[in-house]
Amino acid sequence: MTKDMMIKALSEFMASKGVDSMTLVEYKGYGSDAPVKDYILKRYFGSWNRVMSVVKARYPVSVAPAPKVEKKVAKKEVKDVKK
Repeated sequence: MTKDMMIKALSEFMASKGVDSMTLVEYKGYGSDAPVKDYILKRYFGSWNRVMSVVKARYPVSVAPAPKVEKKVAKKEVKDVKK
């Protein structure tokens, strides 16, 4: 597996999870679901930050923004106590 193939697989994996960046701890948390072992990526690229920067440069992950939620305010009816 070449460096480019590893980065492409990682980018597709991140897109399937719906994230544009991921820490090493989060990536290790996926265990055997991860397409490439973390120590192999670190060996080829030197550090996890460099792996993430290469992913953003070569195969950027576009994640759709979360839909905006509109707040609904319920109007209270004020009863006149004096009557």
